[in-house]
Amino acid sequence: MNESLIIERIKQKLNEIEKTENIKILHCVESGSRAWGFASPDSDFDVRFIYCRPVDFYLKLEKTSDVINWELNDIYDINGWDIKKALGLLHKSNPTLFEWNNSPIVYKTSPEWEKVGKVIDEYFCLKSGLYHYLSTARHHYKAYFSGEEVKLKKYFYVIRPLLACRWIIDYGTPPPMLFSELVNTELENDMKPFVDELLERKMRTSETGIGKHISELDRYIEREFKAVSEIIEKEENDEKNGWEGLDRLFLELLRV
Repeated sequence: MNESLIIERIKQKLNEIEKTENIKILHCVESGSRAWGFASPDSDFDVRFIYCRPVDFYLKLEKTSDVINWELNDIYDINGWDIKKALGLLHKSNPTLFEWNNSPIVYKTSPEWEKVGKVIDEYFCLKSGLYHYLSTARHHYKAYFSGEEVKLKKYFYVIRPLLACRWIIDYGTPPPMLFSELVNTELENDMKPFVDELLERKMRTSETGIGKHISELDRYIEREFKAVSEIIEKEENDEKNGWEGLDRLFLELLRV
């Protein structure tokens, strides 16, 4: 898999999407394991974008789609959200938007998205962020850790959101995308050698690579489930920002 050629092809596909759909892509990033920093040799490219349509589109009475599902195969997973949908989800402090905004791999961006980026963290709600990442970790743990062996990549799908919870607790901001940054900042020192070894194995094996449970990491995960849950119970609910700022931003983006 020639990564540089694929990235160039992704950029060509973005131009095709804009012309075919009559949209402007405001921001486009890598959103999966490649952006997290633990891709396997055969990982696909999870391409996500936010787009804007001409003003008249938003004045229609008929119900219109607010997503574009462009391509899904062994190499590419490409889809996007309309800016109106995105801002509506931002009002709900949807964690996906903060992740896309923090992705270290940006395929395309715009001055319009800079305006979004200046205010996006104002809509981050600590408690809902904690709930999201804890439930994500629990889902993967429950679904994939019951057998004698486990897919290696699933350790990262549990540990990363738990570290994201710790980041939110410590800093009160959206967590970074890069797994390495979360590990360096939030992981207990005695766990780092196990994670480093696992990471090396993961990046040498396929997406379906399996192995024995790592008891030290299993115990760490169980401890973190309990500790984070107790912290969430004590947290007060966040006060959400109103719609006024997002309404102004939406109209400003449409006028460009």
